[in-house]
Amino acid sequence: MRSTRTVKFADTTTNNNNNNNNDSRVVLNVGGMRFETQRATLKKLPATRLSKLTPQLSYYDPVLNEYFFDRHPGVFSQILNYYRTGKLHYPTNVCGPLFEDELSYWGIQREEVEPCCWMTYTKHRSTQETLQTLDSLGLETARSTTTDLIKKFDWENDFHFITSGHLPIYKRIRMIIWQLFEEPRSSITAKIISFISILFILLSITTFVIRTLSIFEIIEYDFVNVYINDNQTEQTPVHNSQRRDTISGFDVIEWTCNSWFVFEIILRFIVAPSKRVFCISILNWIDFLGTFLFFFTYILYNVFNYTGHYASLDLLSTIRVARMFKLINLHPRLKIITTTITSSSALLNLSIFFCLLAILISGSSLYYVERIMNPSESQIISVIDGVWLALTTITTLGFGDIVPKSLLGMILGAITTIFGVLIIDIPMPIINETFDNFNRHLLARQQLPKQRRRITPAAIPRKIKPFVPPNGHVHQHDC
Repeated sequence: MRSTRTVKFADTTTNNNNNNNNDSRVVLNVGGMRFETQRATLKKLPATRLSKLTPQLSYYDPVLNEYFFDRHPGVFSQILNYYRTGKLHYPTNVCGPLFEDELSYWGIQREEVEPCCWMTYTKHRSTQETLQTLDSLGLETARSTTTDLIKKFDWENDFHFITSGHLPIYKRIRMIIWQLFEEPRSSITAKIISFISILFILLSITTFVIRTLSIFEIIEYDFVNVYINDNQTEQTPVHNSQRRDTISGFDVIEWTCNSWFVFEIILRFIVAPSKRVFCISILNWIDFLGTFLFFFTYILYNVFNYTGHYASLDLLSTIRVARMFKLINLHPRLKIITTTITSSSALLNLSIFFCLLAILISGSSLYYVERIMNPSESQIISVIDGVWLALTTITTLGFGDIVPKSLLGMILGAITTIFGVLIIDIPMPIINETFDNFNRHLLARQQLPKQRRRITPAAIPRKIKPFVPPNGHVHQHDC
């Protein structure tokens, strides 16, 4: 037995007049918050998502007669206000990247943000640059993973690794040694090696400093024959001021320290992932030159018995004090300081330029003012003297060896002092702010969890259109 039921759809032609009255109004449901506006308002910005609303779209709900968007409702209020007023303002209660994502979704250019909100809007870009810089420094990574080390050494295509999943033993030893010397916080052994390196650096620098004290100096005398009226007298001891020797204990300490430095730099060079990167490192050059100059001066004085002045070569040996820069890799805060200086290099170069410009202008002005006002008593006899006076004034050293004598020269010197204080002090708050920015983000990132849950992107549902026969009737058959 088969029964047939006929279902008739309402004739939409009878309601055209009523629908035409409601066609101008659009209901938008954004994140559960309903917004109502006019279609003419949404047409003000062509080529955007809201200007192309049609009932055929997947996010149109025919039952509620509204468009649903699973987006941030707080940001959308500013988006809709932009359609109404033509002015796009930045909401202060959302993050910058979120606002950019919303603008991209609704098809609005970020350059449309009003100038009054531009600084607030672009602040997050500075934050992103800071975070990228911190990522490049690797301050949070105490120990690199095996995968990271393989990528660093560029061994992803190693045949043995591809076939067996393990690296050859000599490559594994190379990675372990590199990690011990380059990542001092990776293990207890690495911390011990780091402590030994710091100990030898401090011991070498301390020895270099205290050996110059007179209490550790060995006085050398040369015996010369003294002739009085062609009669030779006894040999008279004369102090040799050209040579300064110290007790031999310092040489033992220096040899011990530099032997460790030689062992360290050779081993680090052998296991380095990139020999080119190792050779262009400034810290490695400081370490190499400090060690080289020690052996060079030792061989020169003790093997070839060089009798020249010690101070000329000792001046070059002061580069070993720069080994203190190696401590930068051992503490994140020290790296932050050097990164701050590097990031502020453009500002520092500009400050140096204005400082040199002020010195030249002030120095030449002081020379000509003194020459005109009081030429007889003037101590500034050339522009070079004026530049020297301006330099010591702007840098607030004030040696007092050269001073202006005329009243106008004194006034000009006071103005130079004021400008010097301004030129030097104005960049300091900006540099301090940069350091504080890096430091705050470093502290914040160290407190974040290492692993966070990642949300997969949601799939956009497709709209399913109901099948309507051409005659407007649906025949349902029941058996």
